[in-house]
Amino acid sequence: MIVRRLSDVPTVDWGNGLSRRFLVQSDGMGYTVTDTTVRAGTKSRLEYRRHLEACYCIEGSGEVVDMNGQSHPLEPGVLYALDEHDAHFLIAAPHEDMRLVCVFTPALQGNETHKLDSAEFSHY
Repeated sequence: MIVRRLSDVPTVDWGNGLSRRFLVQSDGMGYTVTDTTVRAGTKSRLEYRRHLEACYCIEGSGEVVDMNGQSHPLEPGVLYALDEHDAHFLIAAPHEDMRLVCVFTPALQGNETHKLDSAEFSHY
């Protein structure tokens, strides 16, 4: 059995926020669980080419915008899943951080970060 507290897990600055990585590849579960903060007012251009991801908003607000330009508002109680390695924009509201519980499959190694200063979508 694995039991972890938020205060004990590694924290990674992923580019536009912090990701507390509860489960990673070395845990042998086959998936990753994170508690992720997206900094207020940030816009992240993201694409997971090797992972599928689901995110459940538990605090704050923002939006996820797909490549067709369709915006999906995010607030506590809303989940979005990138079931086709979807390129997307993750945008936090300007007045508050957004907090997401995220699941990745296959599992992340645990030290991944984004390169958000490129014109391309950041991926890992």
